Amino acid sequence: MKFGEMPYQRIDFDAAKKELASIMEAFQAAGTAEEQLNVHRRYYKLMGHIKTQATLAEIRHSIDTSDPFYEKEKNYYDQEMPAFLNQEVQYKKLLYHSPYRRELEAVIGGPALKNIELAAKAVSEEVVPLMQQENTLVTEYQKLLASAKIDWEGQTLNLSMMTPYLNHENRDIRRKAASKVNTFYQGIEEQLDTLYDKLVKNRTEQARKLGFETYTELGYCRMNRNSYGREDIENFRKQIKKDWVPFAEKMWENRRKRLGLAKLYHMDEGLSFPEGSPKPSGTPEEILKSGQEMYEELSPETKEFFDFMMERDLFDVFSRPHKQVGGYMTYLPDYQAPFIFANFNGTAGDVDVVTHECGHAFQGYISGKDPIMEHSDITMETAETHSMSMEFFTNPWMEHFFGDRAADFLKSQLEDAVVFIPYGSMVDEFQHIVYDHPEMTPAQRKEEWKKLEHQYKPHLTYEEESPFYAEGGFWQRQHHIYSYPFYYIDYVIAQTDAFQYKIWMQKDYKAAWESYLSFCQASASDFFTRMLKDAGLDSPFEPGTIRQIAAGLEEIYDRM
Repeated sequence: MKFGEMPYQRIDFDAAKKELASIMEAFQAAGTAEEQLNVHRRYYKLMGHIKTQATLAEIRHSIDTSDPFYEKEKNYYDQEMPAFLNQEVQYKKLLYHSPYRRELEAVIGGPALKNIELAAKAVSEEVVPLMQQENTLVTEYQKLLASAKIDWEGQTLNLSMMTPYLNHENRDIRRKAASKVNTFYQGIEEQLDTLYDKLVKNRTEQARKLGFETYTELGYCRMNRNSYGREDIENFRKQIKKDWVPFAEKMWENRRKRLGLAKLYHMDEGLSFPEGSPKPSGTPEEILKSGQEMYEELSPETKEFFDFMMERDLFDVFSRPHKQVGGYMTYLPDYQAPFIFANFNGTAGDVDVVTHECGHAFQGYISGKDPIMEHSDITMETAETHSMSMEFFTNPWMEHFFGDRAADFLKSQLEDAVVFIPYGSMVDEFQHIVYDHPEMTPAQRKEEWKKLEHQYKPHLTYEEESPFYAEGGFWQRQHHIYSYPFYYIDYVIAQTDAFQYKIWMQKDYKAAWESYLSFCQASASDFFTRMLKDAGLDSPFEPGTIRQIAAGLEEIYDRM
């Protein structure tokens, strides 16, 4: 079935709650482990259908945020889902405390039971109204950014459509684009401050009602941090400051020299080469077609996956007015179908969709065949390892997209990935500061951000056309900070895993790919740190790992 043919029907949560109550009753009455597993399969069917319908509404709302029907449906799930999820946790507690727990764990896996323990700490009936309010605030933020209408040469563009001009090879065009985007953000600055202040206070109140001292502890539970904690993350960031920031600054300095600039301003950071950053040739349709040819050659598994996506119209990647900014991969359980949402804008980011988001989707396609739903419940650093590694595994095919500028693309890809690490770590440390001190004012939060910029990006200088950024507002364009607290460090952790694959594939591509495929197939059947070891990768939390990865990449970079 093609995506446009998938029927949508609003979930009746009263009926869903009754069905879940019936499942709970049957589970408690079951007299053997096998009987409980049979009941648990009813739970899979119920949850798969609910997630499918809610996800259809989410996708169709993000495709057109001005559509009143799906806006109403999105708001409906924002309000109704928290209460239902609270009941779901009650069912999971029965699973956790089952007299046949050992037998159940042998089937669904240890991480699933650990995740139940974390989920039980992270929700209660008392915080449901606050969770509903949180969802509403996040949706307001997303709509606020999607509402951007920037006048550019007689056209009305959204933020995604402005990207080519923000990274244009002509510095005057970059400056003009930066000024227009800055004007948009300054125009909504008070709304951004108010929304985030409400979110911080809301999340802090949820945490305290659930018995946590700060939201940070609750955030870790909701992120399913089931094999590492705050101390591991803090030590990881210390390694980044000590062993990675100097490496990243070398990248920035090389870029400055290559561009022939006396000083690298923020508006210059997105440009890789004086003649312009490499751009994919061909139409959006041709980019997808090239992607299909690439995955056909990469492996039998990737060929099957990409053909499935194309045949069922499971891509929505063309920019349009009123479309939500950004990109994502999501999953429709009833159809065992991944779905990719993006905004093509004529930059190398379009190819990232066919590599990064397809890394997510490829793993989702593989895990969707696993009858154990818990094995699909991957933690985010695992998920991002799938996607970021795929960006590197597809490197041999970049001539399909960039022609004679493929080598330039590969150089800029590595540089961009390296310099992302300090930024992503900075986002994470900022959130820890904010939620440790929820009483901070908007102005104080911006001062903290500026301090972190000096530590993680010491070269950074904002041009006069971007006072919104210069005054400490850059983080407000990072939607994860509003929408998915504490998610962003997962990208950083995953990037270090992907870098290990990058180094490995230079020596033995086949062995590296076999390890990656095995890692994807493992899904969430084991804990992240243990799966890394099984795949032949080093844990990024171990002392010395970051220094070792930086040294390996520097060798590769110096040969480019």
